[in-house]
This record gives sequence, C-alpha cells and structure tokens, in this order.
Amino acid sequence: MHKPLFVTGIGTGIGKTLISAILVEKLKADYWKPVQSGDLDDSDTLKVQSLVSNSASVYHPETYRLTQPYSPHKSAALDGIVIDETAFVLPQTNNRLIIEGAGGLMVPLNDHFLMIDLIKQLNAEVILVSQNYLGSINHTLLSAEALSNRDIPVKGILFNGEENPSTEDFIKNYTNLAYLGHIPAFEKVTKETIAKAGALISL
Repeated sequence: MHKPLFVTGIGTGIGKTLISAILVEKLKADYWKPVQSGDLDDSDTLKVQSLVSNSASVYHPETYRLTQPYSPHKSAALDGIVIDETAFVLPQTNNRLIIEGAGGLMVPLNDHFLMIDLIKQLNAEVILVSQNYLGSINHTLLSAEALSNRDIPVKGILFNGEENPSTEDFIKNYTNLAYLGHIPAFEKVTKETIAKAGALISL
C-alpha cells in the first residue's frame, strides 16, 4: 500500500493546488485538504475537483473549514475554536491519496502543532513544491532541512512557474532530492492543460 503523498510548498501561493490537481488527474488519486482557511465558496477542494477529468477520484471533506483567510491557528481563533491535532484521521480509501497542506511547513495549526507535525502524524511522503523567486533557494533549503530533521520521507521536488536553471540545479545538487519535474506557468489553467501536464511529472 502506497503512503499518502503530501503536497507542501516552500511558502504560500506557490502552486500547491495546481500541482495537487495535476497529481490527482495523473494518478486518478483521491484528494484531501485537511484544513481550508478562508475562501470556503472557492475552496481548494472545489478548485481541484473543477480541474480533474477522471471519475475515479474521490474528494474527502476537510477536517476543518475555517472562515477567515489567515494562518489556521489565527483563523480558528477568530472562528472561536481550537484545532485539535487528534481530530485529523486519514480518509479510508483503497486509492492513492493526495493531501494538500495549507501554506508552508512551519504554519501553526494551534499553539504547539505545526503543519510539518501533521505530515509526520499522518505518516505521509512529501512532494515539495518550489517556485523560482529571489529568496527561493533559502526557503527551499530550509524546507528540505526541516523535513530531514524530522525524518519525514520526501518523494521529491517539483518546480512550478518560470524556469531558472541555475537556481534549480543548485537546489537539486545541494539537497539531493529526487527531481520530479517542472510545471511551466500556464496562460490558462483548464482540464486539458491539467491532463497534459501529468506527462511532465515523473513519479
């Protein structure tokens, strides 16, 4: 049985949802977003569902649906709740499972439990999404080191957006993470582009 694949990123807004949709379509996998923080009417689950063509994938409900678009610990406080880490239970499925995080690895879910702790608790394997910008080498190496320090297995790294060969080569050589591919910046994201993009990822 495959370990769940947890899609995390080196920060916020670097394409985790896009990558998750491509992986769900490529693997005909199930999808689960444990915490949705804000945008409940246009949640990441709804976005992925709208981009995936196959009928085999199941979209499992979020454990927490928070109304405010902040870090989960703050959003939960504003909603008058405290996120309980024991509430996160892997969905029951015989299918591959793609889990999408919220923000980066060190995002707090409550006053002592981070997103990286959830990955460890769920016994998942990480796909690290990086995007090229000034500072991305630092953010990527810090993310890789944090995962290594906690003995969390990493399936590999995916780059998303505009290419920067010198940055990508340095990250690959320094971290020794498996290179899973590069997803270019799409002019328009459609079911067709998502389906074709699966060929760009080697898993």
